[in-house]
Amino acid sequence: MSVTGGGPSGGAANLGGGPSLVVDNIGELTTHGPQGTLSDAALVVSGGRVAWIGPSSRVPAADRRIDAAGRAVIPGFVDSHAHLVFAGDRAAEFAARMAGQPYTGGGIRTTVAATRAADDELLRANLARLVAEARRQGTTTIEIKSGYGLTVEDEARSVRLAAEFTAETTYLGAHVVPEGHDPADYVRLVGGPMLEAVRPYARWIDVFCERGAFDPDQAREVLRAGIAAGLGARIHANQLTAGEGVRIAVELGAASADHCTHLSTSDVDALAGSDTVATLLPGAEFSTRSPYPDARALLDAGATVALATDCNPGSSYTSSMPFCLALAVREMRMTPAEALWAATTGSARALRRDDIGHLDVGARADLSILDAPSHLHLAYRPGVPLIHRVIQRGEPT
Repeated sequence: MSVTGGGPSGGAANLGGGPSLVVDNIGELTTHGPQGTLSDAALVVSGGRVAWIGPSSRVPAADRRIDAAGRAVIPGFVDSHAHLVFAGDRAAEFAARMAGQPYTGGGIRTTVAATRAADDELLRANLARLVAEARRQGTTTIEIKSGYGLTVEDEARSVRLAAEFTAETTYLGAHVVPEGHDPADYVRLVGGPMLEAVRPYARWIDVFCERGAFDPDQAREVLRAGIAAGLGARIHANQLTAGEGVRIAVELGAASADHCTHLSTSDVDALAGSDTVATLLPGAEFSTRSPYPDARALLDAGATVALATDCNPGSSYTSSMPFCLALAVREMRMTPAEALWAATTGSARALRRDDIGHLDVGARADLSILDAPSHLHLAYRPGVPLIHRVIQRGEPT
């Protein structure tokens, strides 16, 4: 693959929006738009957005050219669930699980202690490392949660730092109840002074609705406070046990219900009849030796399904969307095409975004060139670094 100045037929087309870039000789172009999947294709980028899509033989000239040399091109991955503001390491906890200890979520407090003790510089450096790691694996949009501070000051700091790296910031003060706090008092703190402190930096509010974390009434109280403050709602739902999390998500119009590991038929039907996206996180099941969600039931019912990493230091320490895609195909009976759609367009819908996750004219020019002839290789060759090049907002990175 080469990058050159000038268009493929000499001179540059006036596409508007500043210098243009053409990516041509694409062996397989997955758009997830009206044009579907194209062979021997090209696309032109101008002003950070897709300006033209079509056959390589008809591509207009542009200021710069990338020759994909027959490689596949896909939309940039959208990771709609990640916990990246943290310090410390829980490798010993992982080793204990692999030796047979069950996962309960209790290790969250270990990360809380380490995160509170860390300074801004350390947290910012860890954020930068993980965001860059994700980008190298094709992720061009990432959501970042707080949740390892659990004081007014530490949650505000966490969301503020996250906002330096993404517009998709989520306030997760309701991750667990900190040691020494009365649960009812803490819920009032989360929906009151803590919410006020994080509001300038947060787009979303989230709650871990689970036995040992927050019960259904508490989850409703937290989400309603966030919605009243102008934040969008998300929820950790039905991860460790069956419960009301999914129904709360649908009831309150949440953008996504995340995990969805233990679903009843009525939960599946509720998701299928709503605009709430079921965001599945197979990295967590892999890392905790837990049952995988029934993606097939959700898809067959007509629910919108997203895939994300759940990157965090305890239960899913991976930033690799290709790995999660491969798990979804192997363990959750998704087809490679379904998994790719869920990891791009599906996750964009979980963020209520229509400008990312697809490659249609007018969409943001976020895409990956694979070191493979087809998107099928993402699941066919698990663990192999197949992201040849990433283009984010129209700029090669």
